[in-house]
Amino acid sequence: MTIPDPTTEIKEIRHRLGAAFNYDLSRIFADIQRRQSNSGHTYVTMPPRRIADNNAMHRSGEAERSEVEDLPSPPGDR
Repeated sequence: MTIPDPTTEIKEIRHRLGAAFNYDLSRIFADIQRRQSNSGHTYVTMPPRRIADNNAMHRSGEAERSEVEDLPSPPGDR
């Protein structure tokens, strides 16, 4: 007896769900929400995580805020 590969099963389920909703993410998400509300289970929703400030560190260990925060970094820094 062989044990089915969980990854293969998950991919098959994803493809079935996608095909059922014509690969429309809004419809898939609405179906997931409908299933959750109909299941009677309690689901935990976490608040969005706050993105930490991008502070440059000096050798002294102190953080310094950039004067120009809204500009993208140069291509060499990415």
